[in-house]
Amino acid sequence: MRILVTGGAGFIGSHLCEELLSKGNEVICVDNFFTGQKKNIQHLLENKDFELIRHDITFPLFLEVDQIYNLACPASPVHYQKNPIKTIKLSTIGVVNMLGLARRCDARILQASTSEVYGDPKEHPQKEEYWGNVNPIGPRSCYDEGKRVSESLMFAYKQQNKADIRIIRIFNTYGPRMAFNDGRVVSNFILQALRGEDITIYGKGDHTRSFCYVSDMVEGIIKMMNTENFDGPVNLGNPIETTIHELAEKVISLTNSKSKIIYEDLPEDDPERRNPDISLAKERLKWEPMVDFGKGLNETIDWFRKELAKT
Repeated sequence: MRILVTGGAGFIGSHLCEELLSKGNEVICVDNFFTGQKKNIQHLLENKDFELIRHDITFPLFLEVDQIYNLACPASPVHYQKNPIKTIKLSTIGVVNMLGLARRCDARILQASTSEVYGDPKEHPQKEEYWGNVNPIGPRSCYDEGKRVSESLMFAYKQQNKADIRIIRIFNTYGPRMAFNDGRVVSNFILQALRGEDITIYGKGDHTRSFCYVSDMVEGIIKMMNTENFDGPVNLGNPIETTIHELAEKVISLTNSKSKIIYEDLPEDDPERRNPDISLAKERLKWEPMVDFGKGLNETIDWFRKELAKT
């Protein structure tokens, strides 16, 4: 197939492009490089089945494709709060443009939504039926509410135009090619540990996240795209909860770092707990994460160590 991946030079997007190429597809990677990095897909540029287009999806795009994976949007608080208007536009105007492209091509489109649609959840673990607890005017709302609108748009196009849609809700994902400056907890802790700096925990460290290795996430994304008679939304993530303090101690241990843990105030609207119920993914996609957290962290640490050596 001829497949479009928007945000294809990003962390998850670049791994997705790689996997789709390995399955014999033609892949068109579209990225405006607001947060994506060319080095993530540099090794793919010589592949005859890979094409890179620098483009911002808030402007229309005219291509002929069979499938569209729409991953274009900054996904870390540091990046999506840097330009909140741009973030909202990507999840609204950008999604409308991609739905228009899908309609013209009669292509199936998958929208990458997020666990952030649940906000600071009052339900644990979070099931897809949960409507969430989101602050519509807080510092994270440009991303949270933007993604909620993107899901609404997908279902509106399905109802009105019979669009062939798929929606995934991505929970915390980690692995090689995470950006150094994205402010995510895994990359922050690993970099601080490797540099021998204090590891900064925001809050008391008892709030939780669920960490899914990137290869597991990519497998789930592709399975969702190619599953028939199921639109979603579906949670994709690791159901094993880890406290932030446990993560910090694990990173210190695996890096043999002498870093100390320090504590600062928790940012506004930061969720206390985040844990996906993946029963639906297990049932409909026959998917669940397989990579052990320790193994995945070691591979991520090795990648960061090599990247730091280049600087």
